[in-house]
Amino acid sequence: QVQLVESGGGLVQAGGSLRLSCAASRVIFSIDAMGWYRQGPGKQRELVAQITSGGTTNYADSVKGRFTISRDNAKNTVYLQMNSLKPEDSAVYYCHALYAGSSYDAWGQGTQVTVSS
Repeated sequence: QVQLVESGGGLVQAGGSLRLSCAASRVIFSIDAMGWYRQGPGKQRELVAQITSGGTTNYADSVKGRFTISRDNAKNTVYLQMNSLKPEDSAVYYCHALYAGSSYDAWGQGTQVTVSS
């Protein structure tokens, strides 16, 4: 099945930027949509941003205007550009993919993002 490998997490100062990457491997079927979720300590996992195969994007209200999701179809990779980071953005970020006509999905292992004040 499709496997997702994430990179780009780390420690950054408030107001700084990070770019997360998620590369899909073992892709046999077309990927219908990819997205980023996050889960902070004691919080539920929430959708941060998603992008469909047609390029339609959706963002959580808390990140609109600061985060941008994009994709490189040739590389089967999705990115999350995070600007103007705030301490409340600190969380484990997970990549997610829907594929094969949305009959299957896959999750990345998660990457830690920590924003210091």
